[in-house]
Amino acid sequence: MTMWTAVLVASIVCVALKTVGYLIPPRWVEAPRPMRIADLLTVALLAALVAVQTLAVGQAVVVDARVPAVLVAAGLLLLRAPFLVVVVAAALVAALLRLWGWAA
Repeated sequence: MTMWTAVLVASIVCVALKTVGYLIPPRWVEAPRPMRIADLLTVALLAALVAVQTLAVGQAVVVDARVPAVLVAAGLLLLRAPFLVVVVAAALVAALLRLWGWAA
Protein backbone atom coordinates (compact mmCIF):
# COMPACT_ATOMS: atom_id res chain seq x y z
CA MET A 1 0.00 0.00 0.00
CA THR A 2 1.47 3.31 -1.03
CA MET A 3 1.25 6.48 1.00
CA TRP A 4 -1.34 7.97 -1.36
CA THR A 5 -3.51 4.87 -1.10
CA ALA A 6 -3.41 5.13 2.70
CA VAL A 7 -4.31 8.82 2.55
CA LEU A 8 -7.23 8.15 0.21
CA VAL A 9 -8.52 5.25 2.33
CA ALA A 10 -8.25 7.36 5.50
CA SER A 11 -10.08 10.23 3.78
CA ILE A 12 -12.90 7.95 2.66
CA VAL A 13 -13.20 6.49 6.17
CA CYS A 14 -13.38 10.01 7.67
CA VAL A 15 -16.11 11.09 5.25
CA ALA A 16 -18.03 7.85 5.93
CA LEU A 17 -17.81 8.37 9.70
CA LYS A 18 -18.99 11.96 9.35
CA THR A 19 -21.93 10.80 7.22
CA VAL A 20 -22.86 8.14 9.78
CA GLY A 21 -22.80 10.88 12.42
CA TYR A 22 -25.55 12.74 10.57
CA LEU A 23 -27.68 9.58 10.45
CA ILE A 24 -27.61 8.96 14.22
CA PRO A 25 -30.77 10.20 15.96
CA PRO A 26 -30.08 13.36 18.00
CA ARG A 27 -31.57 11.88 21.17
CA TRP A 28 -28.77 9.27 21.25
CA VAL A 29 -26.05 11.90 21.13
CA GLU A 30 -27.72 14.42 23.44
CA ALA A 31 -28.20 11.91 26.27
CA PRO A 32 -26.10 12.64 29.39
CA ARG A 33 -23.84 9.58 29.10
CA PRO A 34 -22.65 10.10 25.47
CA MET A 35 -22.09 13.82 26.17
CA ARG A 36 -19.99 13.00 29.25
CA ILE A 37 -17.98 10.42 27.32
CA ALA A 38 -17.35 12.90 24.51
CA ASP A 39 -16.16 15.56 26.99
CA LEU A 40 -13.82 13.15 28.78
CA LEU A 41 -12.52 11.69 25.54
CA THR A 42 -11.57 15.14 24.28
CA VAL A 43 -9.59 15.90 27.43
CA ALA A 44 -7.88 12.49 27.38
CA LEU A 45 -6.83 12.85 23.73
CA LEU A 46 -5.46 16.35 24.32
CA ALA A 47 -3.52 15.16 27.39
CA ALA A 48 -2.07 12.25 25.41
CA LEU A 49 -1.02 14.59 22.61
CA VAL A 50 0.73 16.93 25.05
CA ALA A 51 2.50 13.99 26.73
CA VAL A 52 3.71 12.52 23.44
CA GLN A 53 4.88 15.87 22.08
CA THR A 54 6.67 16.64 25.35
CA LEU A 55 8.40 13.34 26.04
CA ALA A 56 8.86 11.58 22.69
CA VAL A 57 11.66 11.83 20.18
CA GLY A 58 11.10 9.17 17.57
CA GLN A 59 10.64 5.90 19.45
CA ALA A 60 12.48 7.06 22.59
CA VAL A 61 11.31 8.82 25.74
CA VAL A 62 13.48 11.88 26.37
CA VAL A 63 13.41 14.32 29.27
CA ASP A 64 14.78 17.62 28.02
CA ALA A 65 13.94 21.32 28.26
CA ARG A 66 10.38 20.73 27.10
CA VAL A 67 9.38 19.06 30.38
CA PRO A 68 10.10 22.05 32.67
CA ALA A 69 8.56 24.36 30.04
CA VAL A 70 5.31 22.37 30.08
CA LEU A 71 5.35 22.35 33.89
CA VAL A 72 5.73 26.15 33.93
CA ALA A 73 2.91 26.48 31.42
CA ALA A 74 0.66 24.21 33.50
CA GLY A 75 1.42 26.24 36.63
CA LEU A 76 0.64 29.50 34.91
CA LEU A 77 -2.59 28.07 33.51
CA LEU A 78 -3.59 27.01 37.02
CA LEU A 79 -2.97 30.60 38.12
CA ARG A 80 -5.25 31.73 35.26
CA ALA A 81 -2.53 33.68 33.47
CA PRO A 82 -3.34 34.97 29.97
CA PHE A 83 -2.54 32.44 27.25
CA LEU A 84 0.06 34.67 25.58
CA VAL A 85 1.91 34.98 28.92
CA VAL A 86 1.82 31.19 29.31
CA VAL A 87 3.28 30.59 25.85
CA VAL A 88 6.00 33.22 26.20
CA ALA A 89 7.00 32.01 29.68
CA ALA A 90 7.21 28.40 28.58
CA ALA A 91 9.26 29.36 25.52
CA LEU A 92 11.62 31.41 27.69
CA VAL A 93 12.10 28.54 30.13
CA ALA A 94 12.90 26.11 27.33
CA ALA A 95 15.20 28.60 25.59
CA LEU A 96 17.13 29.45 28.76
CA LEU A 97 17.56 25.80 29.70
CA ARG A 98 18.84 25.01 26.23
CA LEU A 99 21.13 28.05 26.33
CA TRP A 100 22.64 26.86 29.60
CA GLY A 101 23.11 23.39 28.11
CA TRP A 102 20.78 21.63 30.56
CA ALA A 103 19.01 19.65 27.87
CA ALA A 104 19.29 20.10 24.15
